[in-house]
Amino acid sequence: MGTRDQRIYKVTLTGSIVNMVLLVLKFTAGVLGNSVAMIADAVHSLTDFITDIVVLAFVRLSSKPADQDHDYGHGKYETIATSIIGMALILVAGMLGWKGAQKIILVIQGQQLESPGIIALVAAVASIVLKEWVFRITRKVAHEVNSQALEANAWHHRSDALSSIGTAIGIGGAVALGQNWAVLDPIAALIVSVLIFVTAFRLLRQASGELLEESLPKETEDKIIQTVYRDPMVSDIHNLHTRRIGSIIAIEMHLRLPGDISLTESHTHATQIEKALKQEYGAGTHIMLHIEPKKPEQTI
Repeated sequence: MGTRDQRIYKVTLTGSIVNMVLLVLKFTAGVLGNSVAMIADAVHSLTDFITDIVVLAFVRLSSKPADQDHDYGHGKYETIATSIIGMALILVAGMLGWKGAQKIILVIQGQQLESPGIIALVAAVASIVLKEWVFRITRKVAHEVNSQALEANAWHHRSDALSSIGTAIGIGGAVALGQNWAVLDPIAALIVSVLIFVTAFRLLRQASGELLEESLPKETEDKIIQTVYRDPMVSDIHNLHTRRIGSIIAIEMHLRLPGDISLTESHTHATQIEKALKQEYGAGTHIMLHIEPKKPEQTI
């Protein structure tokens, strides 16, 4: 198994090749098949290709080790990549929705749309199969290497598959039912735009939380506390602060140990706690422990 970066590059490059093939196929099918939904779908594949490039560039930057100017490393570059992908998805959703709405308005005004051709339907089905496959392999690697940027890109692939499902339904309905039902094509584009926007909002919400130093979920913090309390010497944990730095997390806390043990013993316990946390959350986890003596029992 290759390194983290190599695995990210490999799966992203696979996705970019698929996107290039689909980009040409969809544009050709959209023009020849007279399908606005398919042309919009082709634009989606174009943004997929662009975000593949973003992932490749920013993951390389995020993997750089800490230096004099970046004490906490460069992990936030992955967060920035996630933000860019989210914004690209919003752009795609807006373009898809606008094109679909324009066609629907024309129908409401009494104009008749031309039915899309069968070639557009074939391209949509091919896109569904290929993009769902790319989504699954990309998301699998994203979970294994703990890359949020790669997971965001995986969902971008899934949004393209969803877009193609909507496109296939619209085109298929228009082809099967005739010209009077050609409006199904832009309706499909409009519905898919909403689904893509929801995905984009989720990604941007996640990225903004990281950039604003949002704490980790309560269940994660509770698990951190449970891990620390496995050391029987720890009597209290307070001032717990957590955050995410790209693909790693940062944990800072104050904890109390008996005041009558030596500095060496305190250091040994702190080291064991750090080791336990890194076994749970990864070797790159940033941990800062402030050791305080246990408070003396109050007398009444």
